Amino acid sequence: MNTKIYVGNLSFETENSDLESLFSAHGEVKTANVVRDKESGRARGFGFVEMSQASHADSAIESLNQSQFMGRNIVVNMAKERN
Repeated sequence: MNTKIYVGNLSFETENSDLESLFSAHGEVKTANVVRDKESGRARGFGFVEMSQASHADSAIESLNQSQFMGRNIVVNMAKERN
């Protein structure tokens, strides 16, 4: 059961705590990370959230995909495994 969620089209001002707050309404958040540029430290506009249970991840995706967050329509779906 996959519990890791991709969150795209984030505002460049989004912090890890913002993601955690948004997703915690759908269950326990294990981790919430905004991906940042290694050199500049600037947010890259996407991140990942890991929920404690697959049902919580499904609920979050269903509720939050294409919703408004910090002035942007965010994309929320299951994270794909890297090859």
